[in-house]
Amino acid sequence: MSNVQHSLLLSARLLALIIIPIFLPQTAAQSALPVTDGYDSLTLAPMLEKTTPAVVNLSTEESQAAFHNSLLDDPFFRRFLDIPDQLRERKGQSVGSGVVVDASHGYVITNCHVIDGADTINVTLRDGRKLDAKVIGSDRESDVAVIQIPSTNLTALNLADSDKMRVGDFVVAIGNPFGLGQTVTSGIVSALGRSGLGIQGYEDFIQTDASINPGNSGGALVNLHGELVGINTAIIAPGGGNVGIGFAIPANMVSHIMNQIITYGTVHRGHLGVSVQDLTPNLARAFNISAEHGAVIAAVSPRSAAASAGIKEGDVVLSVNNRSIRDGSNLRNAIGLLEVGESVRLDILRGSNTLIINTKVDEYASNVSVDGALIHKRLSGATLEDINPNSLLPGQAGVLVTSVKSGSPAANGGLYRNDVIMGINRKAISNISEFKKIAADSDRIMLKLLRGQDELLLLLH
Repeated sequence: MSNVQHSLLLSARLLALIIIPIFLPQTAAQSALPVTDGYDSLTLAPMLEKTTPAVVNLSTEESQAAFHNSLLDDPFFRRFLDIPDQLRERKGQSVGSGVVVDASHGYVITNCHVIDGADTINVTLRDGRKLDAKVIGSDRESDVAVIQIPSTNLTALNLADSDKMRVGDFVVAIGNPFGLGQTVTSGIVSALGRSGLGIQGYEDFIQTDASINPGNSGGALVNLHGELVGINTAIIAPGGGNVGIGFAIPANMVSHIMNQIITYGTVHRGHLGVSVQDLTPNLARAFNISAEHGAVIAAVSPRSAAASAGIKEGDVVLSVNNRSIRDGSNLRNAIGLLEVGESVRLDILRGSNTLIINTKVDEYASNVSVDGALIHKRLSGATLEDINPNSLLPGQAGVLVTSVKSGSPAANGGLYRNDVIMGINRKAISNISEFKKIAADSDRIMLKLLRGQDELLLLLH
């Protein structure tokens, strides 16, 4: 046999070794692989035929105040131009997606931002049926909402154990991008445990390169078994469209939030009473510890669950209920997703000693929300809160804008949700009480804001 023939034969054998496993008949261990249809081509169609009926399209409407023009608001010109005197409103519409997770009760999971502020929610099923939905409850911190539709001939998705997902697993995104109607895209899990993105309060995202675009929010991310592994919620889109970086809320987080919303109508979030920060190499050296990952306890609130359990400043939390903790955000998620009164085991590194601390989480006491109109007429439509020491803004003084209603004076003035008001009329403020005192004597107000990483001035007049 010549060298050329030998090389060709060896190449053929290697090629056979590479190709044959891909086309092996389906077995229990290989059930996640695409199957072959009658034309001997790989396809996900059989899985999708069972899955897509559970993914629905959402359209919402909310009343928004029309744009006001000082000339058109003048009674003389309104009569001259025959403009009606009644309040002028326009209907705002948005389009998103949802997933049926309980066919017998008609429960549908979607994103909070999809249905937030909606007066009506209309659901379109895969078979063309259009149904009215009612809101069961929502949680802005996790961006999860539960709505309900009539439970007649519905298909629901089973939730997978998202903790078993691995980078490289194949996934399929199903939703309603750009309002085109139900669309399916595929890709892989690009990363796990993404947090610190500032998208929402509790972040533990699955990152995927399956195409996710505006309108996919609230839609399904499924594995090749057709199980729900996540709810699509956000993208990084510098140009306004998909660039291969999308994020989904893991199914385990969704399940926990959903169960509380259905039971209580809201989420009773757990609370230890600590301020935390990431364990950095510099802190590890300063504490003379060998751990590479964890959350450092920066402060312990008096009379809190943490204080009662003996947790101390400088402790490093390594795991919660036997789940490893990567950083401060990871610890915040782990505790915040526990129910009030639930037992929790903390593995802690204190100096060179490893401790196990068992305690129960307290109820998270959220700050009282204040209507911006009670502070100043220019802030009407905004909801404000003092910054909680256990928020994602530890040490930041000021007032947090938690919501802004579309078309309101606050929105028209340029105020956004998650803005931090640090000062008013060149005077620094630390809380709502200080804000209210200064604003009361002002006709127009100039706000100093922290928006993301940027500081800016906003004049409301």
